[in-house]
Amino acid sequence: MEQLSARIKSLAASATIAMNQKGRELKEKGVDVINLSVGEPDFMTPDHIKEAAKKAIDGPWHHYAPVAGYPDLLKAIVDKFKRENNLDFKPSNIMVSVGAKHALANVMMCLIDKGEEVIVPAPYWVSYAEQVKIAEGINVVIDTTVEDEFKISAKQLEDAITPNTKALLLCSPSNPTGSVYSKDELKALADVLARYPRVYVIADEIYEHINFVGGHESIAQFEEIRDRVVIINGVSKGYAMTGWRIGYMAGPEWLVKACTKLQGQMTSGATSIAMRAALEALTGDQSCVTEMRDAFLRRRDLILGHISAIEGVKCPTPGGAFYVFPDLSAYIGKALNGRKIENDMDLCIYLLEEGHIATVPGSAFGMDGCVRISYANSDENLEKAMQRLKDALAALS
Repeated sequence: MEQLSARIKSLAASATIAMNQKGRELKEKGVDVINLSVGEPDFMTPDHIKEAAKKAIDGPWHHYAPVAGYPDLLKAIVDKFKRENNLDFKPSNIMVSVGAKHALANVMMCLIDKGEEVIVPAPYWVSYAEQVKIAEGINVVIDTTVEDEFKISAKQLEDAITPNTKALLLCSPSNPTGSVYSKDELKALADVLARYPRVYVIADEIYEHINFVGGHESIAQFEEIRDRVVIINGVSKGYAMTGWRIGYMAGPEWLVKACTKLQGQMTSGATSIAMRAALEALTGDQSCVTEMRDAFLRRRDLILGHISAIEGVKCPTPGGAFYVFPDLSAYIGKALNGRKIENDMDLCIYLLEEGHIATVPGSAFGMDGCVRISYANSDENLEKAMQRLKDALAALS
């Protein structure tokens, strides 16, 4: 007899992983599915990073690593923040984890207590709300609109803050929308937060290097709230290293110590070989970052060119990441051969089974009627996928 904990029963499965799996299952049956559901670069990890890992395998890096990360990697992360973000940290402000998702989970478990509120702008990455649940916190969701490019305003933030608010969870560039907050927009949010010294900011900046609107802006740049900002980042997206599982956090020393204590009991340090590869990613040739970003920009424009030609679709231009998040609600309620589209999940299943493209429903991200489309795929596949999307939607009436 199953006797699962209430904790795991309350947890929703990841919709992105589920749609990716459905696409794989169809592909295994011989169906030519183009996968636009997955949130990872399609590029191979750059050669110089792979070479560093090979050297590490032949070197002395075979034993348990320090829980917080190797000292030279912590220094490299400190240097990265100074060089790229003009932020001053010490190694004691940094901790390395098994991916940015792990770093985020550590922060949630160490910062959020039962009944405390976390403000989560919607649409949000699927794991945010579930991690707040695991920490026994309360999600306070702020809805955004296509017209506002899915970004919250300072007034919305202030209206959402209560005596129970513990943190704001902010992602820029955003998954799933690709929206990027400008320096002025972040300053307006920081001005609000400055009036509430008990509220922390968990800033997910994992898509920092995939930015099409100029240099990355971090909310940690504002002195009045800097000591209450925790930055989550890693090497997965910018360096095509998703499978290496290396993320990191930067924040107050007391919080880093707490996260290190938690991680010491849960996983210990991240994989030694992967950390040596991450060191090379951060300190080695950075031209690969620019090349991949330029490819993503080209693909974004390719996708938007097709989407703009589809009747009834609204889609802001993403400023970063590798997603578009079109509003396809005009097609909900339509049907084909007696098959009615009741919601965005139905629409995604229809696009998978009839159009042979895997996407993720917006409801998984807290925004009904939209669909997340990843353009981390080849130009050729994206051209095919967009034609399939247009044909599948046109067939509905």
